[in-house]
Amino acid sequence: MRTLCASTLIGEVFLIGFAGLVAMKDPDLSMGTVWAVSGIAMALCVLFCGLITRPGGVQLGWALQIALIASGFIVPTMFFMGAMFAALWWASVHYGRKIDEAKARFAAQAQAQAGAETGGNPA
Repeated sequence: MRTLCASTLIGEVFLIGFAGLVAMKDPDLSMGTVWAVSGIAMALCVLFCGLITRPGGVQLGWALQIALIASGFIVPTMFFMGAMFAALWWASVHYGRKIDEAKARFAAQAQAQAGAETGGNPA
């Protein structure tokens, strides 16, 4: 799960950076504000890559997805792009967990098979 979720979050770093470039064109926003908000959001994406497997890590990712969609009020394209990345986040979490379960099942089978080959005395 960690690899898929981290890949999604790193993709969001680039998306947020490009959205920041688009938001700079808005005359009502100062460049400092745009890059402060964008920079914090990009840093959170990178930070959350390391927190995915910790308790609450996936929920923090969901909060980030909601914020990404809400950024559509500043850059309207982000409603669509945020929704697309939220779907990617769901898929990363859902299928990542399935992959982790399959890996654990295969490892248990391999260990049981190795134990059977050594006469029931696992080393």
